Parts: sequence; structure tokens; C-alpha cells
Amino acid sequence: MTQLMLPFISPGVTNINHLVSVWDSEGLWTYFFGIHPIYSHKSDDQRMFRLTIANLIESGACRQIEVISAFGISKTCVIRAQRKLRKYGSEEFFIDRRGSRTGGTVLTPAVLERAQSLLDNGLTRKQVAEELQVKYDTLGKAINDGRLKDTFISKCPNTKSERTIIDEKAADGLGTGCTRVVERVFAAFGDNSGASIEFSTCLDVPKGGVLCALPALVSNGLLEGAEQFLGTLKGYYKLYHILLLLAFMALCRIKTVEQIRGYAPGEFGKLMGLDRIPEVRCLRQKIKAMSTGNKAEKWASRLSRYWMDADTQAAGTLYIDGHVRVYHGELTKPPRRYVSRERLCLRGTTDYWVNDATGRPFFVIEKAIDPGMLKTIEKDIVPKLLNDIPNQPSQKELIAVPERCRFIMVFDREGYSPAFFKKMWDRYRISCMTYHKHPGRDWPEEWFHEHEVMMPNGQCVTMKLAEMGSKVGSGKNAMWMREIRKLTQSGHQTSLISTVFEQELTQLSAKMFSRWCQENFFRYMMEHFAIDLLQEYGTEGFPDTEQVVNPAWRTLDKKRNSIQNKLRYRQARFGEMAMHPQAKDNEKKYENWINKKAALLEEVEQYEAELSNIKSKIKEVSKHITWGNLEDQDKFMHLLPNRKRLMDTVKMIAYRAETSMAGILKSETIDMPAARRLLQDLYATEADLLPDTENKVLTVRVHNASRPAANKAFIRLFDELNSAELCYPGTNMKMEYVLALNESG
Repeated sequence: MTQLMLPFISPGVTNINHLVSVWDSEGLWTYFFGIHPIYSHKSDDQRMFRLTIANLIESGACRQIEVISAFGISKTCVIRAQRKLRKYGSEEFFIDRRGSRTGGTVLTPAVLERAQSLLDNGLTRKQVAEELQVKYDTLGKAINDGRLKDTFISKCPNTKSERTIIDEKAADGLGTGCTRVVERVFAAFGDNSGASIEFSTCLDVPKGGVLCALPALVSNGLLEGAEQFLGTLKGYYKLYHILLLLAFMALCRIKTVEQIRGYAPGEFGKLMGLDRIPEVRCLRQKIKAMSTGNKAEKWASRLSRYWMDADTQAAGTLYIDGHVRVYHGELTKPPRRYVSRERLCLRGTTDYWVNDATGRPFFVIEKAIDPGMLKTIEKDIVPKLLNDIPNQPSQKELIAVPERCRFIMVFDREGYSPAFFKKMWDRYRISCMTYHKHPGRDWPEEWFHEHEVMMPNGQCVTMKLAEMGSKVGSGKNAMWMREIRKLTQSGHQTSLISTVFEQELTQLSAKMFSRWCQENFFRYMMEHFAIDLLQEYGTEGFPDTEQVVNPAWRTLDKKRNSIQNKLRYRQARFGEMAMHPQAKDNEKKYENWINKKAALLEEVEQYEAELSNIKSKIKEVSKHITWGNLEDQDKFMHLLPNRKRLMDTVKMIAYRAETSMAGILKSETIDMPAARRLLQDLYATEADLLPDTENKVLTVRVHNASRPAANKAFIRLFDELNSAELCYPGTNMKMEYVLALNESG
């Protein structure tokens, strides 16, 4: 007969199950089976801990799930300990294998001695690997195994915790993170030299990965003509400090100035070589000083020409579309516009964006009073394009080659107008392209043939295409154009018309069917860069001579449309009843049918009379009047545009920089959306800043990604960034990017 053990467990201990418990007494763990102690070890002795739990499970005293729940360890750790005990015995837990790897075919004792000497002299891991001509991973494994010691890190005292303590102590003086007291005092007394860029060794800097975007930001014009058009700033922070901060905020998805309060100012300052970034009120003042008057407008215009000069081929085909920025505030009541993404008429301002075939923006035209796409293109966009687009054909070339154009404009059906197409071609030799609004009957399917079409993003697709000449428009506005149709798998035919006469069928198809890139641009910018965000609160009036829609005309027009819709409905009902008369065999039904038909006829005549009256009234009212002639209750104000124009320009630079970096990451296994997601993770990753003032190198060591595939992509990206050999703005220190090894082994 087996005697059962009673569960005598002392109070104050941790129960593993009803029989086994563990007691922590000043760092000494004692395990009890009932009331009898069976094992004991120090709390930090991991080897003895693993041996103990393995013995408890193997002996049947505990189950795996009980050990996992009691100590909060992983199942993998438990299984590994059991496997080691079964295979090798308890002695295996106490064998030190860190020093067992004494050498190899690459890191011989002589090479290890040389490597340790270089590390002791302050060289980074990458520099040591290059000097010894060994792989970076091989050197890292030697450091992890204990064969080498990275003295550069061990000597570095500036950890995140230490920086936090220093920044908090500074709060008793000038403020949190204000450790450069002398420079700030000089700036307060009018010293316009501003803060100098001084990097110190910093480990685990939050969002340090955003520094990887610096070469792309600079190459895309972040500092191009900034001082010339935006002027200089007085005080501690210079102009390029603020521009770098705004660009970093955009890439880190910090969408408002107020959101910067949620980040440690000292930590963000370390990314810029400063003690801290400006507080929100100071940053607002700097932005206001940079955007006073039309400074931001002039800088944006300069950057537009800069981008077109940098990529003349992309500037030859421009995509134009309007985007409504909905306004929900109460400062004013702007006119209502139809917002297609909401399928509603909402109050707001229309921005007309000009992009290239891959969605990269060139410039934006704001229209608080929207005259329509075609008028905006003719009055605002075309004059700017004629002046800015490089390498336009001369007048002699245009005469010698009748089919040649200056450049191509692509837009959606809102821009469909044969008269406008004809005017652009006859007056400027500008080609236009859009979808056909009235394509007519379908073409025979045997006209369509498969073509390989190379899209602007590099993707090759197969399309069934057909082409013929079409006379579009009527009267003096009629013009022969190229009509191209695409046959889809469902049998639908998508028709486009164009006055581009010199390019091939596949080239035009690629341009037109890439227009969705601009729609993706709007959606991405709204979600990630908040282009619809109101940047400042305030309004200003319009010039008294500004033409606006007459509210009286708008009211009459709305009423006319309502009456026309009601009239069409009743006319259709009346026509249906006339085509299908009621038989006379049922006298009651026939009488009801006669009464309904008579009532409908009476309503039709009534609405026709009302419509005629409304049309006569509309003819007597002017459609447009000047803003000064509006009644006070009808007047609306212009939302202040200056700060938004500056912020939009910085966000365009950030978007173009991210796009160029995504192009480097893009591969057979990484498409553009995936590349952008990788970059978003990179910008939010911590990094170590390792300045080498003697060799004038600033090393940014980015922490590992969560996946080996992402690490490989980042290494490929860093090789491209390092080849640029960019010096950090305001310094002579060359940027160098490396990926940290996985220190956990």
C-alpha cells in the first residue's frame, strides 16, 4: 500500500504545484518537495536553475506547464534544458564553452591580437573588419564569444539612462536638456552665430534610424536655396536646424508640431548634434519667421525647377489632378466642393498637384476660389511649366517636326475638352491626354492585339490594345486625335484620346494607365504625411476684384437642377404609361390609369412652367461677381496659406526622399509598398551615434531589424548611402552607416 505525502507547504513561498514550491531568501532559492528541501541555488545562477527545473520535470514532480507558469520562462528554454540533461547529464550544465573557440581558419591568434589592438585604439567594428579583410559577421561572432572585447563600447559612458539624468538635471537651469548654457546665453544676447553641430557618443538613440534618410533629403533639395529664399534665423537655432527637424518629423510620422511634445527633446536633439530640439512655442515662431510673406512660395518654386532639372525625362510628362482639402473649422465658410472620396459636397479648398509618372510631386497650386481644372491649368500651371521645364524644343524644331510637342499633360475626365486640347496644341504645342468621355460604340475585338507595355515604375505588363484616328469635338473646336483603347478580360473597352503624335502606342498606354500613381500619392500623403492638416489658425480677405460665383445665381441654379430632375422623372413615367396603356376590359383599372396619367401630365406641365420661369431668371443674374460686391453674410475668408505652403514643401521633399530610398530597397522579393514599410520601421529604429573627430567620420550604427531578410535589405541600402560620402550639414564629418550585430547571439 502506497503512502501519499500530505502537501505541507509553508506560507510565503511560491507554489509550483500542490507538492513542489520554491522559497526566495535574500537571493537564495530553495526548492521544497512537501516540507523537505531538495535543491538550492543563488537567484542569478542560471545554470543551476536550468538543471533544477529539468530534474523536477524528469523526475515527475512537476509538469512543463507548471514550471513555465511559475517562473514565466519560455517553453523553448524548458525543452532545451530537458534535452541537455537527457543527452549529456548534469555535468553539461557547468561546462564553459565561451572560451572553447580559441581560433579558426580566419581569426587566428595573430589576427585576434591585431583585431583587439585596433579595437583598443577606438576603431569601429566595420573599420576593423575592413582593415583585417575579414567579414563583419565573423568579427562580431568573435566579440560575442568573448575572444575579442569591443572596448569602444565598454568605454562609452553616454547611455540613454545617463543622458536622461543629465537632461533632467538641466531642467533646474535653462530647461530640460539645455546643457549648452554658454551658447544659449550668447544667443540670448544677440549672437547670431547660433548653435554649433557637436556630436557625442550616444547609444540607443530613439528614432536614430531616421538619420539614414539624410543623404536622400539633401539630394532632393532640403537645403537647396533655403537661405536665399527663406532668409536666416536669429537665435540659438539656425535655418538648417529647423529644416532638418521638420523633415525628420515628417519621416517619423510626427504629423503636427504639438506632437513633438511626446518625445524627449534631448534625445531628438542628439540626432541633430544639439543638446535638445526647440520647444513647441519656439518651433512655431521659427516656422512663422520662415514663411512670412511669400518666402515659402518662392522656395517651393525654386525646388520645382531643381527637381525638373535633375530629371528632365520625368518632367516631360506631367500629371495634373485636384485634391480637396476639407475644412471643418468655424473661422470661415469656404464654398462647397464635391469630394469624390467622400461622395459628398463639403466645404474646403482645392489644391491642384503636378506630379510625374511615378507619383513624385513637383509643385501644388492652391485655389481657395476654384475656377475649375481647365482654367487653373491655363492661367496658373501652363505659364509655370513653360518657364520651368528644361530642354523644351525650340521654335525651329517645332516647325521642322510638325508632330513634336513641348511636353505632355495628363489628367482625368474632369479635364476632357476638345476645345482646350485644340487651344493648347495650336497656341503652345502642348500635348494633352485623358480618358474619352464619349467613346461611342465598341470596336471589334479582332482589332485588338497583345502588346508588352513597360510601365514607368519598371513593371512590364501585357495589354490588348487598338488604335485609330478620331475626330473629337464639333464645329471649329473639332480636331483629329489619336484614340487608343484597352480591352479588359471582362470585355470592357477603356478609351483614351491624346494629341501626342510622336510617341508609340505602348508609350502612350503606359503614360495614361499610370495615372493611378497620383491617386495613390494623395492617399499615402493623407495617411502618412497629413497634407490636409491645418497648419495655422487665421484668415485673410480676398481682393475686392476677385471673381466669385454669385450666391443668387447658385441658388437659382440649384433650384433649376432640382426641377429638371423632377421633370425628367415624371416625363419618363408618363412615357412609360403611354407606351403600355391599360386595357379597357376592366373599367375600374382603366379609370385609375386615366386618372394617374392625367395627374402626371398636370405635374409635367407645372414643372415645365416652373423650369421656364427659372431659366428666364437665371439669364437676368450674372454668374460671377466680384468679392467686394458680395453681401456680408455671403463673404468667406481665405485660410492663411504661408505655414502650410512651407510644411507642404518639406513634406514633398520627405516623400521624394523616401521614394528614392524605396527604389534602392526594391527587388524581386520586395515591391514598392513593402519597401516603404521597411523604411517606416527603419526611421523608428534606435541607433548608436559614434563620432570619430580625428578621422572626421560620424558612424550611425542602426540596431537590427526583426528579420534577417530586412537586415540584408538594409545592408544593401547602407552601401548605397555610404557611397554618397555625405557630410552632415554644418560639419565636415562624413556620414557612415552600419548595421549592428545581434548582441544576443
